[in-house]
Amino acid sequence: MYTLDGDFLQKTATDMDKVEKIMERWNSLLPLSERDRELLSRRFTIDFNYNSNHIEGNTLTYGQTEILLLFGKVIGEAEVRDVQEMTASNVGLKMMTEEAAVKDVPLTQNFIRTLHKTLLREDYTVYRNLPGGQTTSYTIHAGQYKTRPNSVITRYGDRFEYASPEETSSLMTDLVDWYNEAEQSGKFTPVEVAAIFHYRYIRIHPFEDGNGRIARLMVNYILSRHGYPMIVVRSRKKNEYLEALHKTDLTVGATPHLGAHASRRDIQQFLTYFANLFVEEVNYNIQFLTERGENVWWFDGERVKFRSPSTSKILNLMYANPDITINALSEQVGINVAAINKQLKQLGTKGYIQRSQNGEWRLIITPSI
Repeated sequence: MYTLDGDFLQKTATDMDKVEKIMERWNSLLPLSERDRELLSRRFTIDFNYNSNHIEGNTLTYGQTEILLLFGKVIGEAEVRDVQEMTASNVGLKMMTEEAAVKDVPLTQNFIRTLHKTLLREDYTVYRNLPGGQTTSYTIHAGQYKTRPNSVITRYGDRFEYASPEETSSLMTDLVDWYNEAEQSGKFTPVEVAAIFHYRYIRIHPFEDGNGRIARLMVNYILSRHGYPMIVVRSRKKNEYLEALHKTDLTVGATPHLGAHASRRDIQQFLTYFANLFVEEVNYNIQFLTERGENVWWFDGERVKFRSPSTSKILNLMYANPDITINALSEQVGINVAAINKQLKQLGTKGYIQRSQNGEWRLIITPSI
């Protein structure tokens, strides 16, 4: 917690210096070639949809997500709801990206509600078991603000209440009005605006379901609208994300109205987390575009390094010839079939490769571009 103006201003300046420096590196790569834009867009589409939904409990693997979004196919066992949710998420991502590209149209609550309806697709009923064997139910309304109170049990076991249904509409009006004014005034950087919007939105929690997914879409709406690269909150770092929100909640206080109007000073802890996340994600994009070679591979926002040089040889052969047989791999890599099978099993277990029913290899791991 920062009690002195000097401490707060110094911390804010340090966070934004990091952002400015990484943006200088990013801008030095522009304009990107059409091929680089396409490959980066495809990778972001898979990474964002997989991680944003995985954080909320979607069980599709990274590989299943890639095949679904790129080819419209479902491989392996998968819950119908998870497939529908992931497909709708991708539609929402495209809708958000298109809306962000229209610079002269202000943000509206109607757009946020429409985005929510796209993600949830339709109303559905939730059933809860009560003590004594009784059951209760309520309906989740797609595209409509909540009609019943919502709260969360934190990782520390305490209950945290969000804005009431009665105050939600007015708080969302305040949030959207603040965003449009902040965008026009230029008082804050796009990263600061995105962080403040995210935190305020989460403290309102205007819908009965899908709030986290909407918040992460809106962050990228704001960044994209200002020409900044879009980012991914990785599900493997979910605890860092939630901890940053929790620590900020302790500073801001439990009253929903305070959270819905939190200032940049109030959310300094979340802003620091968010600035570091932005720098990390843009640095990944830079590495993805600049680090090249037959031994450079990427998977879900990380560069993958293999201890055995034969692993990269196997992957490169599969990439060049998806129909290659195990015997041909053994012959061309120069190791026996048993060793090939051992490596294929390891690659499959990690989710880096899959084999279709017709024997064709699919690389989920991404080669250097």
